Amino acid sequence: MNRILTAAVAVAACLMAANSAFAQGFGIGNQVVGGISIDAAGMVGNLDPAASEALAAERTKLLASANLSSAASRKVSLAGILEAVKASQRANEAVAPEVLYLGGLTAVEMVLVDPERHDIVLVGPAETPVVGPLGSVVGSETGKPLLVLEDLVTALRSTESARSAGMSCSIDPTTEGLARLQTLLRQQKPGTVGNTPDPLLRSMEAAVGPQTVSVGGVPADSRFAHVLVAADYRMKRIGMGFDPSGVKQLPSYLSMIPQNATAATMPRFWLEAKHAPIQRDPDELAWKLSGSSIVCLTENEMANASGERTRQGKSDPLAEKWCGLMTEHYADLAKVQPIFAELKNCIDLAVVATLIQSRQLDERAGLDLSLLLDAEALPLVGYDVPETVPTLASAMRQPRGWVVTTSGGIAFQPWEAATSLVDSGSLAEPRVAALDSRPEVQCCWWD
Repeated sequence: MNRILTAAVAVAACLMAANSAFAQGFGIGNQVVGGISIDAAGMVGNLDPAASEALAAERTKLLASANLSSAASRKVSLAGILEAVKASQRANEAVAPEVLYLGGLTAVEMVLVDPERHDIVLVGPAETPVVGPLGSVVGSETGKPLLVLEDLVTALRSTESARSAGMSCSIDPTTEGLARLQTLLRQQKPGTVGNTPDPLLRSMEAAVGPQTVSVGGVPADSRFAHVLVAADYRMKRIGMGFDPSGVKQLPSYLSMIPQNATAATMPRFWLEAKHAPIQRDPDELAWKLSGSSIVCLTENEMANASGERTRQGKSDPLAEKWCGLMTEHYADLAKVQPIFAELKNCIDLAVVATLIQSRQLDERAGLDLSLLLDAEALPLVGYDVPETVPTLASAMRQPRGWVVTTSGGIAFQPWEAATSLVDSGSLAEPRVAALDSRPEVQCCWWD
């Protein structure tokens, strides 16, 4: 069986196994996020096209039973979600797709505390789920990825571990690999690259060797971590010109390097989240998330002969320009590359989870979230841990300069966002209206 077919069969088998019984672990559990695959050695790579097709087909089957429609403002009851999860546990059955995807929410705009019904309600737009690019589950109208309960559970369990250093991932070359690269470049004679740089580029890749993947603040075997790594991996491949961005205004960083460049470059790019203050009513029973944005940042790094990297405190103008373009067109990029929208979803869910725990909203509501917080009582599906990424070197068609690797990653601090608050007297009325619209008999959500 060839490698592509083997990967496709493995994806399909994993999906069917994850859907067979609750006892195998709670979550989507298909090991595929953002079009990346992770082999048995922890090496990250692009998912084979055949495997991607198999993934899309299986997810389409899973969504066939989802009873979800679009709504401008859906109210999702965490108490109802909890009861649905408990019922699935008792029956040893897979959780319904509409529960796994939080009632079809594509964003959380408000968090409402309901002490009378011992509930916390998430409010936001919702859409009918369909399978989008690279097998992602997205809304049928806007193509935005749906929020995933599995990510919310991970965020709730990770608030304390993220308190000091936030949540992050980073893909970086090793010190030893950079030392070997410095030796190779010193031995390179001027003018020997020519118009066919492939031999030198392959030598550079071999010298640097596999790069190390680091995940902080969330478990490395979680879906949440896979979203961080997949977004970072895709950003680097777009920057180096290995994957098209799909956005006309966002070329590769490589294509912006002038033809007369002569040095190998190793820019550092990373993504951060910027948040507007969260609005709250005087009783702290209604909270409005005013929105977040993702920005791309850059800083120069230098590697000495020993491969030790130092940050320079300044940035290259071309790298700044590329980052500016990515920040400006991030929303457009997220439409054609859903992993970047999934990254924003995870960041927003982390803020919601931190808000709930930092302000003790569960206690104020009288809602027992212990099941979601207990990894033994509610085990999540374990994903393969990403450990390394192969180094790729790239050059212009008429090369005098090249990109060996891009360091960096993704970093955000949900505590900073969850503790940036402003008072608002205009939230009480919409809270009452939302809660009063709850039907007498309902499972997990209402419109």
